[in-house]
Amino acid sequence: MLSFTETEKRKALQALQALRQRVADTLLPDDEEKLRMILLDAAKKNVVTRDVFGLNPILMALQTAHIAVDEIGLRRDGVIAILVQPLTVDGNDGGEAPLTLKSIESLFGVGVAAIVRGLHKVQELYKKTPVIETENFRNLLLSFAEDMRVILIMIADRVCIMREIRDTESTEARRRVSEEASYLYAPLAHKLGLYKLKSELEDLSLKYLEHDAYYHIREKLSATKAARDKYIDDFIGPVQEKLEKVGLRFHIKGRTKSIHSIWQKMKKQKCPFEGVYDLFAIRIILDSKPEREKMECWQAYSVITDMYQPNPKRLRDWLSVPKSNGYESLHITVLGPGNKWVEVQIRTERMDEIAEKGLAAHWRYKGVKSGGGMDEWLAAIRTALEAGDGMQAMDSLRGDLYEDEVYVFTPKGEIRKFPAGSTVLDFAYHIHSRIGNQCVGAKVNGRNVSMREKLHSGDTVEITTSTSQKPKREWLTFVKSSHARSKIRLALKESQAKDGLYAKELLERRFKNRKVEMDESLMQQLIKKMGYKEVSDFYVAIANEQLDTLTVIERYLELKNPASVASASASSESGVPRSAAEFVLRDTDVSASPANAMGKPSTDVLVIDRNLKGLDYSLARCCNPIYGDDVFGFITVAGGIKIHRQDCPNACELRRRFGYRIVKARWSGKSGGQYAITLQVVGNDDIGIVNNITSIISKEEHITMRSIQIDSNDGIFRGTITVLIDDTNRLSSLAKKIRNVKGVKAVSRL
Repeated sequence: MLSFTETEKRKALQALQALRQRVADTLLPDDEEKLRMILLDAAKKNVVTRDVFGLNPILMALQTAHIAVDEIGLRRDGVIAILVQPLTVDGNDGGEAPLTLKSIESLFGVGVAAIVRGLHKVQELYKKTPVIETENFRNLLLSFAEDMRVILIMIADRVCIMREIRDTESTEARRRVSEEASYLYAPLAHKLGLYKLKSELEDLSLKYLEHDAYYHIREKLSATKAARDKYIDDFIGPVQEKLEKVGLRFHIKGRTKSIHSIWQKMKKQKCPFEGVYDLFAIRIILDSKPEREKMECWQAYSVITDMYQPNPKRLRDWLSVPKSNGYESLHITVLGPGNKWVEVQIRTERMDEIAEKGLAAHWRYKGVKSGGGMDEWLAAIRTALEAGDGMQAMDSLRGDLYEDEVYVFTPKGEIRKFPAGSTVLDFAYHIHSRIGNQCVGAKVNGRNVSMREKLHSGDTVEITTSTSQKPKREWLTFVKSSHARSKIRLALKESQAKDGLYAKELLERRFKNRKVEMDESLMQQLIKKMGYKEVSDFYVAIANEQLDTLTVIERYLELKNPASVASASASSESGVPRSAAEFVLRDTDVSASPANAMGKPSTDVLVIDRNLKGLDYSLARCCNPIYGDDVFGFITVAGGIKIHRQDCPNACELRRRFGYRIVKARWSGKSGGQYAITLQVVGNDDIGIVNNITSIISKEEHITMRSIQIDSNDGIFRGTITVLIDDTNRLSSLAKKIRNVKGVKAVSRL
């Protein structure tokens, strides 16, 4: 059973009493009794144990709740969620923990269950081991938490932990949580207007991460405190007298800068502690009516600058144009007694409350804004919080902020931001244009999906590629990002240019076979006469087989020698026999062979490699060759080369009819990616056999299942499984494993 030390008992009672005083009016009649029974039951069953720092989780929950109430302004739902979350399992099934989300909902309502669910989701997000020291992760965290109170509780929890880990023996864990407090939680607290907690997180992080610097500055501040207090009094006295004379109602206080802030100045200015002159700031807080706020702030500014010389370069007017996070104040730096520069902040009670208390501040003057960016949204959160703990407006506010963007993970845990509605293909092009051009799909959270699959915040995306894949114009219809769209257009343009070049070479070869000399100027006339405005369009039409090369040659001969063509036509029609010498055997000239077309002996072998340049080749769909298969090349009408397996169903016909267009080929190097192949599996229709087969495929590395179709008849099933695979070795290994499944009779490749 979890035991409490005497110190822990005292702290727990103090936190409990403070919570009762602050939230008693928001609790339902039986809430406290339910919580007491749950906590006692958890302690008796020894469900909760001390964490890595040796801290008592129940005490930590009570202290975190106290921070959330006192510093942030959370009430019933937030407090209960903090107290029960350590005792809850994620999901509806029971476990060691005594509570489930369903039981929390029945005991305390939907609001508490939503917060606990959000806390579990964020924990799952952490398990993806992302690179969290980025702005994108902070934004993802804000979007991933369904209820904004989840983020507020996380900040309160981190403050509580940082206060308690001073003497821990786990120095590595302390370093990790301190770094996270510095680059994640402190900026989040700042964004949310929790400036006091932000400063505390920064100071404690500095204390644990840069121990010597922290204590050096703290000792210096202690040594200079008396002199600093005297100087503040000397400065404030005359200012107070002048402000009273002009009839302003106010109070003044001096504020020493945080240790973290001083350390940052020392590093930025590359100076010792004594070189930092603005160690403190004087704050003048006016008691003004809303309609007189700006006027009275500027009136106070006038009084101070009449008394002390201002530095115009250090004027910060956040009064006329408030900071985007809602901060309002007038900052000036003046030359005070003893020729020392002093920062003076002028603001009203309302402005000071916003600056100090953040989310608990009164935003009734602003009203709820929507449809804006991050900062307008944060201001609206403050308004919603003030309205009560129910947070009814929170869902719509969250939607306003994140309706235009999603945050997804790479397999290495890096976060990428995309417009809402972006697809797997957008992600692929964001990684690299080559990855995008060869994308055939992806694994999203371990699930195989197509390139059209839309992304959602928190998804982990792993792109699947194939060297035989090429960009298609239809891709432009479903990609969302301008980056992907521009890369697809560029790839299509390059492909079109390449196709045009091959078409031109093909046409020149056909002319040569016919023993016809091509005249460039005459060809230009023919192209225009055939209705093509651009030469490139003409050659693309040949590449796409929209225009036959034989037709082009006939039209060219007509244009070159109309009388000869007419005579030949008349001779043919008159039935007069012609000499065999007039005929030319097409496409059988030695020069037409693919090897000679490349200027090499016909015995050369085409070596297929992923880095092959200057030659357009693709894998035939009739036999789907993969790396390691015995293959040959076939020169297509468009001039490109199709790679076929030696045992392709069409191989015999191709060799018989177009032997002159066959070229020897072999693979080289390593596999250039994954290839799609289809296996046919036949076996007894036993229970679980399909599950066993798919389980084997899912466990194989570098093998991705694209589709499966099963047909059962008379106790025999026949299935076709399409997978992406690297080479024939992996294919043989996979087929062998499937054959070993009980009930499988045959495995063959289609």
